Amino acid sequence: MSTATTVDATPAPAKGSKKKLILIVGAAVLALAVAGGAAALLLKKKPAHDAEGEGESAAETARPAKPARHEDKATPSFVALEPFTVNLADRDAERYAQVAVTLEIGDAKLADQIKSYMPAIRNNVLLAIADKTAAQLMDRDGKRRLAGEIRRETARALGYEVPRTNDDDAEDGAKARRKGAKDDALPVRAVHFSNFIIQ
Repeated sequence: MSTATTVDATPAPAKGSKKKLILIVGAAVLALAVAGGAAALLLKKKPAHDAEGEGESAAETARPAKPARHEDKATPSFVALEPFTVNLADRDAERYAQVAVTLEIGDAKLADQIKSYMPAIRNNVLLAIADKTAAQLMDRDGKRRLAGEIRRETARALGYEVPRTNDDDAEDGAKARRKGAKDDALPVRAVHFSNFIIQ
C-alpha cells in the first residue's frame, strides 16, 4: 500500500504542472492577442487622423502657399572639380589659392555634358581665380562673387551666351540685378566650395 500511495502522489503533481503550463501558455497567447489588437487599433487610427488632416489641407490649398525650396525641382546632381592651385594677382607678394569647387547641376544629363567639357571649364575657372587678389577673396562677399563668376564661366564653356559683368564693382552688380540679369537660366544652380585656402 505504501507503494500505491507513492505512485498516486507522483502523477498528481505532473497533472498539476501540465495545467499550470497550459494556463501560462494561454495567458501568453492572450497577452499577445491583446497587444496585437492594440497595435492594429493604433495603426488604423493614424490613417483616419491623416485623412482628417488631408481634409484640412485641402481647405488650406485653396489659399496660395509658398512652395518649398526644392519641392518643384528635380534632385540636383553634383560635379566635383579637381582642386585648383592658382597664383593670385597680388603684386606686392607671391600669394596663391587652393580652391576645391563642386558644381550643383539641376539635370543629370547636363552633369554628363559638363564632364565632357571639363578641360574648357577648368580653364575658365582657373583664369577667373587667377584674376583675383588675396584681399578680394578673403571675405565672404569676395567668395560669393567668385562663385557667381564660376557659374558664368562654366556656362560660357558649355556654349551659353552670358553677358560679361564686372562683379568687382558693387554698383555695376546692383545695376545688373535691377536689369534682371538671367542668372536663373544658367546651367549651374550653385557653386559650393569644399576647400578654400589662401597663402
